[in-house]
Amino acid sequence: MRIHHTNRQSLKPFIMLTYFVRSVLSRRLCVLNTSQCRRHCSTSSSENMDQVRTLLQLCVDRQYVTPGPANTELFQRGMSCSYGPLGMELRRNLLEQWWHSVNMSTAQVLGINTLNSSRDSETDGQGRLRIVESESLKQILGEQELSKEQLIQKLQMLLQRSPSVRRNLLQGALEQFVPLWELVNRKLPFGLAETGLCFQPSDGSGCPAEVTETSLVWFCSSRTSSQWLDHWTRQRLKWWRKFALSPSDFSSSDVPEEELEEVASRGVRIMYSFPWGPEPLETLWSRGSTELLHTHKRAQSKLISRDGHKSVPHVVSVTGNMDRGVMAFLSNSLQQLKKEDSKQKLHQRKVLKLHPVLAPVKVALDIGRGGTMELRQVCEGLLQELMEAKISVWPGYLNTLPTSMEQLNAKYDEMGVLFTVVISENTLESGLLQVRSRDTTIKETIHISEIKKFLSRYISAADNV
Repeated sequence: MRIHHTNRQSLKPFIMLTYFVRSVLSRRLCVLNTSQCRRHCSTSSSENMDQVRTLLQLCVDRQYVTPGPANTELFQRGMSCSYGPLGMELRRNLLEQWWHSVNMSTAQVLGINTLNSSRDSETDGQGRLRIVESESLKQILGEQELSKEQLIQKLQMLLQRSPSVRRNLLQGALEQFVPLWELVNRKLPFGLAETGLCFQPSDGSGCPAEVTETSLVWFCSSRTSSQWLDHWTRQRLKWWRKFALSPSDFSSSDVPEEELEEVASRGVRIMYSFPWGPEPLETLWSRGSTELLHTHKRAQSKLISRDGHKSVPHVVSVTGNMDRGVMAFLSNSLQQLKKEDSKQKLHQRKVLKLHPVLAPVKVALDIGRGGTMELRQVCEGLLQELMEAKISVWPGYLNTLPTSMEQLNAKYDEMGVLFTVVISENTLESGLLQVRSRDTTIKETIHISEIKKFLSRYISAADNV
């Protein structure tokens, strides 16, 4: 099975067929204008380009994304790519914080999960991406005796019985509105939240790209929809800036009237200023009631609230791209500092100063010189204790290659590790261990019985800022 996105070249002999297939997949969701991205990159200053290359190389070297030019290009464009273990953990942390911010902050938001593919016999297929069995397609195209009209008809039937994949999470929320509307006793406002993979149309490569999307669909009265759009704009911008090293790189701007979606009366974008130019992270729309009425056109009587108002609820949608969000926070957190080593040589120190809540690894455990079995046993015990407290740990003590502490610190700084804990012979004697901070590089001595409490308080305090 594969996702097939038909283009002009694959059906060149059949002009009418080309027109049909192109019309099926013509409506594009312009989340990312790649040509604009490339134009930004080509006109950026040399310094900005060096910063981009440095960031991408660091992300590969430190296991945020897997190697390969095609994969790093997807990552830079804000598409779902092949993440390494640290990138996967960072994205998981980001999604967890998003979920908490919209779902746990108010009882008015309900979590849902919808299918990423569906068979909808009532839709005409316009603007949809379809999952087509390649063998079925080859079989039809191989029937040489078919006329163009017959070929078109067979392809139409194949597309109609093929499931479509979702391009956003909005439709699933609209479809679930009626039963959940009853659950909240037809009271406004309330919202439906969801995260999941969506598919974006091909940009010419012939293969749709995946995007990790977040969606909050907020239902409210028509007279308050504009106020709710302003409310969620403030809340979302505040959320993005909360985790930023440089909050001013995150901003909001109204969508120009000529760029509004067909059903929308207003739109706002939450933007991040990348080295190559601004890109949207979240988009908010005041969508009115048209789509809700269309989705439930056979049950419109169930769209009326019980609070005395006869109007149909209006929709405010908040849609985010968390793959681009990962890229934004990595870009925002990268600092390149000049530092002298022990031999007074000047080096550039690269540090990923990710917010403590987002950092994929909170602490690295290492042992001093001449590590013994006893020291490794202490590390194992501390590792288990921290993991039980849900503090992510990097077991550096398992690395048997000879490495200086300067090299280890440089490695962990580039990984974004908050603290490095070194267990030595002194720990066996006194219970004291050395803790180095990523952000200050200051080393302090803490008793082993206090390290879990110290780390938990630090992360909790950062989360509550």
